[in-house]
Amino acid sequence: MMPIILRRLATSVLILLAVSVLVFVATLLLPGDPAQAILGQQATPERLAALREQMNLNDPVWQRYLTWLGGLFVGDFGVSAASGGPVSALLGERIGASLVLLAAAGIISIPVGLLVGTYSALRRGRAGDHIATGTSLVLAALPEFVIGIALVTLFSTTVFTILPSVTMAPPGEAVWNYPLQLILPTLTLVLVVTPYIIRMMRATMLEVLESGYVEMARLKGVPERQVILKHALPHALSPVAQVVAIQLAWMAGGVVVVEFLFRYPGVGQALVDAVTNRDVQVVQVLAILIAAVYIVVNLLADVVGIVTNPKLRTGGAR
Repeated sequence: MMPIILRRLATSVLILLAVSVLVFVATLLLPGDPAQAILGQQATPERLAALREQMNLNDPVWQRYLTWLGGLFVGDFGVSAASGGPVSALLGERIGASLVLLAAAGIISIPVGLLVGTYSALRRGRAGDHIATGTSLVLAALPEFVIGIALVTLFSTTVFTILPSVTMAPPGEAVWNYPLQLILPTLTLVLVVTPYIIRMMRATMLEVLESGYVEMARLKGVPERQVILKHALPHALSPVAQVVAIQLAWMAGGVVVVEFLFRYPGVGQALVDAVTNRDVQVVQVLAILIAAVYIVVNLLADVVGIVTNPKLRTGGAR
């Protein structure tokens, strides 16, 4: 099992390096002059030259990339050209706010998706199964901004006015000090992610319940609860872990839309502001951060899949 995990880890590192090259090159291809865009009407030849020197725009491209990459490894994310302060200080609170949102959505969506999917599989063809599959299919067809707008309409404007429609936490104060403001963005992410987990868990559980080893356990007189918990559920979790990872990784990027919709002060809103202000250093750091989260989550899913797969865990497959 350990060689498989090490190979996945090495592959993840190589992918992250490739992504860093793509992110750096993509920011170079942005139209216009970053220094000119930042200074705007205040641009003079002297100030443009000073800002280009500050942003290392006069160095060769390969040298700028290596300097930027080296800074990432030591925690030096550079200086924000828009604010003039360190990027790490600018994004510290934003990253924390987004992690709170993602953690809350993940803690709710994963167990709910697994439980509802398992219940739907066990109640196959009955009313509960039809309700779960129909609801999950409808929610899976809706993009996140439609779900967010529907929730705002339902709970903040037209029908009820019990929840704030946007985040109004004062600058410099933690968003979790105002828990009501977290409900709608968290619920939006949960309703987008959970349907896919439900549908995958149901399909996998049905396949496992019809397998030979489950039928053999039942013929031997093993109690149904033990059949489900000991024989069916562990085999069903391995493929579902991949879907959970994809959904969690999607949240790392999809949170940009949700945060912009609810004016949530996280990395999504910071990314929109950085693109608007042509703050290249912030755009690069946020892009590589989202990519790193995506890769790490998929790596963890691979590990979970290996651990929960009896064949891989015992070395029966490679």
